[in-house]
Amino acid sequence: MIQNFWLLETGYFKLDGGAMFGVVPKSIWNKLNPADTNNMCTWAMRCLLIQTDNRLILVDTGIGTKQNARFFDFYYLHGNDTLIGSLAKAGFSPEEVTDVVHTHLHFDHCGGAVTYHEHLDQLVPTFPKARYWTNKSHWNWATQPNSREKASFLSENILPLQEWNVLHFMEENVSPFPELTFDWVNGHTESQMLPRFTYKEQEYAFVADLLPSSAHLPIPYIMAYDTRPLVSMEEKKVYLDNSLHQQRILLFQHDPLVQACTLKLTEKGIRTDICFKENDFFK
Repeated sequence: MIQNFWLLETGYFKLDGGAMFGVVPKSIWNKLNPADTNNMCTWAMRCLLIQTDNRLILVDTGIGTKQNARFFDFYYLHGNDTLIGSLAKAGFSPEEVTDVVHTHLHFDHCGGAVTYHEHLDQLVPTFPKARYWTNKSHWNWATQPNSREKASFLSENILPLQEWNVLHFMEENVSPFPELTFDWVNGHTESQMLPRFTYKEQEYAFVADLLPSSAHLPIPYIMAYDTRPLVSMEEKKVYLDNSLHQQRILLFQHDPLVQACTLKLTEKGIRTDICFKENDFFK
């Protein structure tokens, strides 16, 4: 049984607004997430922490801290929140995390999985007692990257997990956690895994990069980063239809303001209904 859950803020970064909204004109998306003079928009890197009767499960790990200044300068990191700091605010230490599930292995979702240990002079798992979960299909995709995604899959983020023997593979339709269900989607990247769970009779879904923000609910609003945009559109339509029917609350990973929302059907399609902007407010 799920005892509690938290959305962990890990700071903000910036990405090109055009890349985040694909074919949508700037005259439209700039009203949703205004760009700076470099056409860059601010995005969150939120993670999900779930406490069950016997597990402490962390979903995604943000961008991490081990890259050099030149790397971070590309993404204009800002904000005071960190993964470890937000974990501490929830009342936990890295040693208490039993499982780390990555929706996928792009650097802004898994960079915090591995930390540079100065005394050992090597990269080590940030959560020393945790099992780290992905799936074989996505692992192969990430470790043998295509040219389009190569810059998003960084070997230093993922290979140490294999070297330290903490890597575990999930099978589709078979969750290692009785409290969680995972929906696999393939438009953004191969075999992205989106967790769903029920807490106090309310279903929640952590939608990762299928729906990076509340502004991405319209079906054509697909990131240019997606490897299969037409697949993304169909996956989004099906997911939103199901979410509306099930009255799910969606938990957003990248929305800089809206952490979660309910859904409603409008003349223009499925849109946000109630938006929640304060952590724990929706619980």
